Amino acid sequence: MRVLFWGTPRFAVPTLRALSEEGHDVVGVVTQPDRAAGRGREARPSEVKLAAVQEGLLVLEPEHPRGDAFLAQIRALEPEVSVVVAYGHILRREVLDVPIRGSINVHASLLPELRGAAPIHWAIIRGEARTGVTVMRMVEAMDAGPILLQVDEPIGEEETTSDLSVRLSEIGAQALVAALALLSAGQLVEREQDHERATFAPKVDRADARVDWTRPAHEVANLIRGMDEVPGAWTQLKGRPVKLFRPLPQGDGGGTPGSVARADPKDGLFVAAGQGSLRIQEVQPPGRRRMQAEEWIRGRGVREGDRFE
Repeated sequence: MRVLFWGTPRFAVPTLRALSEEGHDVVGVVTQPDRAAGRGREARPSEVKLAAVQEGLLVLEPEHPRGDAFLAQIRALEPEVSVVVAYGHILRREVLDVPIRGSINVHASLLPELRGAAPIHWAIIRGEARTGVTVMRMVEAMDAGPILLQVDEPIGEEETTSDLSVRLSEIGAQALVAALALLSAGQLVEREQDHERATFAPKVDRADARVDWTRPAHEVANLIRGMDEVPGAWTQLKGRPVKLFRPLPQGDGGGTPGSVARADPKDGLFVAAGQGSLRIQEVQPPGRRRMQAEEWIRGRGVREGDRFE
Protein backbone atom coordinates (compact mmCIF):
# COMPACT_ATOMS: atom_id res chain seq x y z
CA MET A 1 0.00 0.00 0.00
CA ARG A 2 1.23 3.54 -0.79
CA VAL A 3 1.56 5.25 2.60
CA LEU A 4 2.18 8.90 3.50
CA PHE A 5 3.63 8.85 7.02
CA TRP A 6 3.29 11.69 9.54
CA GLY A 7 5.24 11.74 12.81
CA THR A 8 7.84 13.61 14.83
CA PRO A 9 9.13 12.07 18.13
CA ARG A 10 10.87 8.80 18.93
CA PHE A 11 7.49 7.20 19.71
CA ALA A 12 6.61 7.27 15.99
CA VAL A 13 9.80 5.63 14.71
CA PRO A 14 8.87 1.95 15.28
CA THR A 15 5.69 2.42 13.22
CA LEU A 16 7.62 4.03 10.35
CA ARG A 17 10.11 1.15 10.33
CA ALA A 18 7.36 -1.47 10.58
CA LEU A 19 5.66 -0.08 7.48
CA SER A 20 8.80 -0.56 5.40
CA GLU A 21 9.50 -3.98 6.89
CA GLU A 22 5.98 -5.14 5.99
CA GLY A 23 6.51 -4.14 2.37
CA HIS A 24 4.41 -0.98 2.27
CA ASP A 25 5.59 1.77 -0.08
CA VAL A 26 6.25 4.82 2.12
CA VAL A 27 5.95 7.56 -0.51
CA GLY A 28 6.84 10.38 1.86
CA VAL A 29 7.38 11.33 5.50
CA VAL A 30 5.93 14.53 6.95
CA THR A 31 7.57 15.72 10.14
CA GLN A 32 8.07 18.94 12.08
CA PRO A 33 10.96 21.19 11.02
CA ASP A 34 14.29 21.12 12.86
CA ARG A 35 13.95 22.81 16.27
CA ALA A 36 16.46 24.48 18.55
CA ALA A 37 17.33 22.23 21.47
CA GLY A 38 19.96 21.69 24.16
CA ARG A 39 22.14 24.21 25.90
CA GLY A 40 23.58 25.50 22.66
CA ARG A 41 20.09 25.91 21.16
CA GLU A 42 21.29 24.32 17.94
CA ALA A 43 18.72 23.21 15.37
CA ARG A 44 18.11 19.47 15.67
CA PRO A 45 16.11 17.19 13.37
CA SER A 46 13.21 15.15 14.72
CA GLU A 47 13.73 11.47 15.49
CA VAL A 48 11.40 10.63 12.62
CA LYS A 49 13.43 12.72 10.18
CA LEU A 50 16.62 10.95 11.23
CA ALA A 51 14.99 7.54 10.69
CA ALA A 52 13.48 8.59 7.35
CA VAL A 53 16.80 9.91 6.02
CA GLN A 54 18.48 6.67 7.10
CA GLU A 55 15.86 4.75 5.09
CA GLY A 56 16.31 7.03 2.06
CA LEU A 57 12.72 8.31 2.22
CA LEU A 58 11.39 11.64 0.97
CA VAL A 59 11.02 14.06 3.90
CA LEU A 60 8.62 17.02 4.00
CA GLU A 61 8.94 19.60 6.79
CA PRO A 62 6.17 22.20 6.54
CA GLU A 63 5.93 24.73 9.35
CA HIS A 64 2.15 24.29 9.06
CA PRO A 65 0.61 21.40 7.05
CA ARG A 66 -1.81 23.44 4.96
CA GLY A 67 -2.08 25.67 1.92
CA ASP A 68 -2.44 25.01 -1.81
CA ALA A 69 1.26 24.41 -2.41
CA PHE A 70 1.52 21.79 0.34
CA LEU A 71 -1.70 20.08 -0.74
CA ALA A 72 -0.40 19.86 -4.31
CA GLN A 73 2.87 18.40 -3.02
CA ILE A 74 1.24 15.54 -1.09
CA ARG A 75 -1.37 14.88 -3.82
CA ALA A 76 1.46 14.38 -6.29
CA LEU A 77 2.71 11.50 -4.12
CA GLU A 78 -0.61 9.67 -4.71
CA PRO A 79 -0.86 8.04 -1.27
CA GLU A 80 -3.54 5.43 -0.65
CA VAL A 81 -3.55 6.12 3.08
CA SER A 82 -2.00 8.53 5.58
CA VAL A 83 -0.63 7.08 8.81
CA VAL A 84 -0.24 9.64 11.61
CA VAL A 85 1.70 8.96 14.84
CA ALA A 86 2.35 11.88 17.23
CA TYR A 87 2.87 14.36 14.41
CA GLY A 88 2.08 17.45 16.49
CA HIS A 89 -0.58 19.28 14.44
CA ILE A 90 -4.31 18.72 14.00
CA LEU A 91 -4.81 18.07 10.29
CA ARG A 92 -7.53 19.83 8.33
CA ARG A 93 -10.23 17.99 6.42
CA GLU A 94 -8.69 18.74 3.01
CA VAL A 95 -5.44 17.13 4.17
CA LEU A 96 -7.14 14.11 5.75
CA ASP A 97 -9.05 13.44 2.54
CA VAL A 98 -6.04 13.41 0.18
CA PRO A 99 -5.44 9.63 0.39
CA ILE A 100 -8.14 7.54 -1.29
CA ARG A 101 -8.42 5.31 1.81
CA GLY A 102 -8.35 8.23 4.26
CA SER A 103 -6.11 8.91 7.26
CA ILE A 104 -5.39 6.62 10.21
CA ASN A 105 -3.88 7.56 13.59
CA VAL A 106 -2.05 5.56 16.27
CA HIS A 107 -2.86 6.99 19.72
CA ALA A 108 -1.34 5.82 23.03
CA SER A 109 -4.49 5.32 25.08
CA LEU A 110 -7.73 3.36 25.10
CA LEU A 111 -9.92 5.99 23.47
CA PRO A 112 -12.18 7.74 24.31
CA GLU A 113 -10.08 7.95 27.47
CA LEU A 114 -7.09 10.32 27.47
CA ARG A 115 -7.54 12.22 24.24
CA GLY A 116 -4.80 14.76 23.66
CA ALA A 117 -1.07 15.36 23.50
CA ALA A 118 0.20 13.51 26.58
CA PRO A 119 -1.84 10.33 27.20
CA ILE A 120 1.06 8.30 28.59
CA HIS A 121 2.07 11.00 31.07
CA TRP A 122 -1.46 11.41 32.41
CA ALA A 123 -2.26 7.70 32.56
CA ILE A 124 0.61 7.30 35.04
CA ILE A 125 0.03 10.58 36.91
CA ARG A 126 -3.62 9.69 37.47
CA GLY A 127 -2.75 6.26 38.78
CA GLU A 128 -4.38 4.21 36.02
CA ALA A 129 -3.77 0.47 36.22
CA ARG A 130 -4.17 -0.08 32.48
CA THR A 131 -3.81 1.79 29.22
CA GLY A 132 -3.09 0.73 25.65
CA VAL A 133 -3.06 1.76 22.02
CA THR A 134 -5.89 2.75 19.71
CA VAL A 135 -5.77 2.78 15.92
CA MET A 136 -8.52 5.10 14.69
CA ARG A 137 -9.79 6.80 11.56
CA MET A 138 -9.04 10.50 11.77
CA VAL A 139 -11.58 13.31 11.82
CA GLU A 140 -11.02 17.03 12.32
CA ALA A 141 -11.87 16.85 16.05
CA MET A 142 -9.00 15.80 18.33
CA ASP A 143 -8.75 12.01 18.75
CA ALA A 144 -12.50 11.62 18.18
CA GLY A 145 -12.64 9.38 15.11
CA PRO A 146 -14.02 5.84 14.84
CA ILE A 147 -11.97 3.09 16.49
CA LEU A 148 -10.43 0.52 14.14
CA LEU A 149 -8.33 -1.55 16.56
CA GLN A 150 -7.38 -1.45 20.24
CA VAL A 151 -4.74 -3.22 22.33
CA ASP A 152 -5.07 -3.20 26.14
CA GLU A 153 -1.90 -3.10 28.27
CA PRO A 154 -1.22 -3.03 32.04
CA ILE A 155 0.90 -0.30 33.61
CA GLY A 156 3.66 -1.58 35.91
CA GLU A 157 3.79 -0.33 39.50
CA GLU A 158 7.19 1.30 38.96
CA GLU A 159 6.86 2.00 35.23
CA THR A 160 7.68 5.52 34.09
CA THR A 161 6.51 7.49 31.06
CA SER A 162 9.87 6.74 29.44
CA ASP A 163 9.47 2.99 30.03
CA LEU A 164 5.85 2.84 28.92
CA SER A 165 6.46 4.98 25.82
CA VAL A 166 9.02 2.51 24.52
CA ARG A 167 6.68 -0.43 25.10
CA LEU A 168 3.59 1.22 23.60
CA SER A 169 5.51 2.48 20.57
CA GLU A 170 6.28 -1.11 19.59
CA ILE A 171 2.74 -2.29 20.35
CA GLY A 172 1.36 0.61 18.31
CA ALA A 173 3.52 -0.34 15.34
CA GLN A 174 2.23 -3.93 15.43
CA ALA A 175 -1.37 -2.74 15.79
CA LEU A 176 -1.06 -0.36 12.83
CA VAL A 177 0.35 -3.08 10.57
CA ALA A 178 -2.52 -5.39 11.58
CA ALA A 179 -5.07 -2.62 10.89
CA LEU A 180 -3.66 -1.99 7.41
CA ALA A 181 -3.80 -5.71 6.63
CA LEU A 182 -7.49 -5.76 7.60
CA LEU A 183 -8.09 -2.60 5.58
CA SER A 184 -6.50 -4.15 2.49
CA ALA A 185 -8.65 -7.25 2.93
CA GLY A 186 -11.84 -5.23 3.37
CA GLN A 187 -12.31 -6.68 6.86
CA LEU A 188 -11.79 -3.56 8.99
CA VAL A 189 -14.80 -2.82 11.21
CA GLU A 190 -15.14 0.77 12.48
CA ARG A 191 -16.68 1.53 15.86
CA GLU A 192 -17.80 5.00 16.91
CA GLN A 193 -16.40 6.29 20.19
CA ASP A 194 -18.64 6.91 23.18
CA HIS A 195 -17.96 10.63 23.34
CA GLU A 196 -19.64 11.02 26.74
CA ARG A 197 -16.88 8.88 28.26
CA ALA A 198 -14.07 11.04 26.88
CA THR A 199 -11.30 12.23 29.18
CA PHE A 200 -8.41 14.46 28.22
CA ALA A 201 -4.62 14.46 28.48
CA PRO A 202 -3.33 17.97 27.70
CA LYS A 203 0.29 18.76 26.96
CA VAL A 204 2.38 18.82 30.15
CA ASP A 205 4.59 21.74 31.10
CA ARG A 206 7.04 22.66 33.83
CA ALA A 207 4.31 24.02 36.09
CA ASP A 208 2.48 20.66 35.97
CA ALA A 209 5.71 18.90 36.93
CA ARG A 210 6.33 20.65 40.27
CA VAL A 211 5.97 18.28 43.22
CA ASP A 212 3.34 19.06 45.85
CA TRP A 213 4.69 17.36 48.94
CA THR A 214 1.38 17.72 50.81
CA ARG A 215 -0.11 15.01 48.57
CA PRO A 216 -0.04 11.34 49.68
CA ALA A 217 3.18 9.49 48.87
CA HIS A 218 1.62 7.31 46.13
CA GLU A 219 0.29 10.41 44.32
CA VAL A 220 3.68 12.11 44.49
CA ALA A 221 5.27 8.93 43.14
CA ASN A 222 2.78 8.83 40.27
CA LEU A 223 3.64 12.42 39.36
CA ILE A 224 7.39 11.74 39.41
CA ARG A 225 7.00 8.58 37.30
CA GLY A 226 4.62 10.34 34.92
CA MET A 227 6.88 13.34 34.31
CA ASP A 228 10.00 11.24 33.62
CA GLU A 229 12.08 12.22 31.52
CA VAL A 230 10.49 15.31 30.00
CA PRO A 231 9.72 17.73 31.52
CA GLY A 232 10.96 15.96 34.66
CA ALA A 233 9.28 16.29 38.06
CA TRP A 234 11.02 18.92 40.13
CA THR A 235 11.15 20.52 43.54
CA GLN A 236 13.28 23.17 45.20
CA LEU A 237 16.04 22.77 47.75
CA LYS A 238 17.47 25.96 49.24
CA GLY A 239 15.92 27.95 46.42
CA ARG A 240 17.37 25.85 43.59
CA PRO A 241 15.46 23.34 41.41
CA VAL A 242 16.18 19.62 41.66
CA LYS A 243 14.64 16.98 39.36
CA LEU A 244 13.52 13.69 40.89
CA PHE A 245 13.28 10.23 39.34
CA ARG A 246 12.48 6.60 40.20
CA PRO A 247 10.37 7.03 43.36
CA LEU A 248 9.33 4.23 45.69
CA PRO A 249 6.40 5.01 48.06
CA GLN A 250 6.94 3.89 51.65
CA GLY A 251 4.13 2.95 54.01
CA ASP A 252 5.85 4.47 57.00
CA GLY A 253 7.21 7.94 57.54
CA GLY A 254 5.97 11.22 58.81
CA GLY A 255 7.12 14.70 59.55
CA THR A 256 6.70 17.93 57.65
CA PRO A 257 5.85 17.28 53.99
CA GLY A 258 9.00 17.71 51.89
CA SER A 259 11.40 17.23 54.80
CA VAL A 260 14.32 14.84 54.32
CA ALA A 261 13.72 12.04 56.81
CA ARG A 262 16.92 10.20 55.92
CA ALA A 263 19.89 10.88 53.64
CA ASP A 264 22.25 7.94 53.97
CA PRO A 265 25.12 7.21 51.52
CA LYS A 266 24.19 3.51 51.68
CA ASP A 267 20.43 3.43 52.26
CA GLY A 268 19.45 6.40 50.08
CA LEU A 269 17.17 9.42 50.19
CA PHE A 270 13.80 9.37 52.00
CA VAL A 271 11.38 12.32 51.95
CA ALA A 272 8.15 12.84 53.91
CA ALA A 273 4.90 13.39 52.02
CA GLY A 274 1.42 14.38 53.20
CA GLN A 275 0.80 10.71 53.98
CA GLY A 276 3.73 8.31 54.15
CA SER A 277 7.11 8.96 52.56
CA LEU A 278 9.09 8.21 49.42
CA ARG A 279 12.47 6.84 48.62
CA ILE A 280 13.90 8.85 45.72
CA GLN A 281 16.36 6.69 43.80
CA GLU A 282 17.68 9.18 41.24
CA VAL A 283 18.09 12.97 41.12
CA GLN A 284 19.39 15.68 38.84
CA PRO A 285 20.78 18.66 40.75
CA PRO A 286 20.91 22.02 38.95
CA GLY A 287 23.58 22.16 36.24
CA ARG A 288 24.55 18.50 36.70
CA ARG A 289 23.78 15.13 35.16
CA ARG A 290 21.18 12.66 36.39
CA MET A 291 22.67 10.47 39.15
CA GLN A 292 21.92 8.00 41.89
CA ALA A 293 20.62 9.68 45.04
CA GLU A 294 23.39 8.03 47.08
CA GLU A 295 26.02 9.76 44.95
CA TRP A 296 24.37 13.12 45.59
CA ILE A 297 24.29 12.40 49.32
CA ARG A 298 28.00 11.46 49.36
CA GLY A 299 28.73 14.78 47.67
CA ARG A 300 26.84 16.56 50.46
CA GLY A 301 24.18 17.79 48.06
CA VAL A 302 21.42 16.97 50.57
CA ARG A 303 21.30 16.12 54.28
CA GLU A 304 18.81 14.81 56.78
CA GLY A 305 16.67 17.70 58.02
CA ASP A 306 16.76 19.61 54.73
CA ARG A 307 13.38 20.40 53.22
CA PHE A 308 12.20 20.30 49.63
CA GLU A 309 9.62 22.93 48.70
